Amino acid sequence: MVKWTAEERAAIQGVFAKLDYQSVGRDSLARCMIVYPWTQRYFGGFGNLYNASAILANPMVAAHGMVVLQGLEKALKNMDDIKKTYASLSELHSEKLHVDPGNFQLLADCLTVVVAARMGTEFTQSVHAAWHKFLSVVVSALTKEYY
Repeated sequence: MVKWTAEERAAIQGVFAKLDYQSVGRDSLARCMIVYPWTQRYFGGFGNLYNASAILANPMVAAHGMVVLQGLEKALKNMDDIKKTYASLSELHSEKLHVDPGNFQLLADCLTVVVAARMGTEFTQSVHAAWHKFLSVVVSALTKEYY
């Protein structure tokens, strides 16, 4: 079980309060697909992913980016037991979708870049540290069924 300080909880909640789920979700997932093109293989049903412009304009990328952020919101609401909260999601990605577990960290990194760019100077070192810890716990929970 992860221990969260009051400051970490406040920092993470503060990040979520500032997020535009639609654009941050789209931009984070698109960034992951563009920077790490092999991640596109899990989205074969999304249609045109041939270049960065097509990925950014793809409505299915935007919709799935929103799903990702809504999933992170579930973790926010269940910070004291993220592993349990994500148990079925971990099993789905491991057993049915066969997603390479390393891709969760890649997406977390892309999300951090997008959030930091949007928040600017408000994304302080302490906010960054809390956000990184939060995403590390999420990634750990998502990869639980793999090992």
